Amino acid sequence: MTDDSVLVAGGGIAGLAVARALRQRGIRTFVSERMADAASGGLSIMLPGNAIMAFAELGLRNRLERLGEAVHRREYRSGSGRLLFEVDEDAFWGPLAQPRVLRRSELLDLLDDKHEDNRRSSAVVSVRPVDGGAEATFDDGHVERHGFVIGADGVRSAVRQSVFGEHEARFAVLSAAAFRWIAPNPGVDSYVGWTGEGSFLLIPLDRGEVYVFASATGGAGFEATPEWLERTFGSFPEPVRAVVAYARNHPEALHHSPIEEIRINEWTRGRVALIGDAAHATSPMWAQGGALAVEDAVVMADTLARGDWDSAGQRYERRRRKRVDHVQLATDQFSAAASLPIEVRERTMPEVGPKAYRAAYGPLREKLT
Repeated sequence: MTDDSVLVAGGGIAGLAVARALRQRGIRTFVSERMADAASGGLSIMLPGNAIMAFAELGLRNRLERLGEAVHRREYRSGSGRLLFEVDEDAFWGPLAQPRVLRRSELLDLLDDKHEDNRRSSAVVSVRPVDGGAEATFDDGHVERHGFVIGADGVRSAVRQSVFGEHEARFAVLSAAAFRWIAPNPGVDSYVGWTGEGSFLLIPLDRGEVYVFASATGGAGFEATPEWLERTFGSFPEPVRAVVAYARNHPEALHHSPIEEIRINEWTRGRVALIGDAAHATSPMWAQGGALAVEDAVVMADTLARGDWDSAGQRYERRRRKRVDHVQLATDQFSAAASLPIEVRERTMPEVGPKAYRAAYGPLREKLT
């Protein structure tokens, strides 16, 4: 390769987004991804308004609006079903940043610009910064030199480990793990979250289905069985019980995984930079994983397009730190509030909840700098 090419390690949301943004700016770009399909099956993703604005920067707003379902309203309820507070998403974000929920596989297909000649079907296992670029070693043993390497390879990032040293992921403040699945819609017409012994979320999806997220609270873990769902949420209102019953009868639909976060003080070194979860994985409390990844991609590509790749990583990090730090702080604060004793949550959420929503998302309505 040459010193004017960029290697992107990872073909998920962050990797495909930055590859697209770089190619739009005329920068020769290669993507390495070992898995033939980086999508997580048919699982879904929530895209808040700031994610929609980032997709607009990629020229994908119109195509995105044909996928999934718009989220017009949020409701937060107690485990008994009492409304604690609600949010008008339409009024908050406006018509050009309407939040959406869609399948991850559809999102990855939207981002993929199909440059098959610029793909590497092996994974990057290590990266070494060198003068004027970086050398990447792949799992098949071959080595390539590029003018810049972007680590978009997720929480277990090989780029992060080889360049920045070992940084273990930490479990999220809210819960150490979560269940996710897709089920027939039991009749909800908005984003609805319930809080009690655990946290439970339903978001209407297209095709008469609903996206489901369930976790413990207080940083706890739990066994990966449908029985845990029944014990924890069996007394919740009917929409919850209906999708839990579906999970019991279709255990193959359940996806159980840890909720892990990455908090590190350095994202760049020489001509190597981390983006997305490799740099700052965070709990999905405010649904910012995919949003921050696409924002990173737009800013990273814009920074490289301005030239001086020796300083590009540092300039990218300076542009992104404040926004990411804000999201991580807002995530920790609301996760801690969701872990308070149930009676305290139910008493304080009607006042605290709307303020927390505005505080978390308000700065994210600002355009990327």
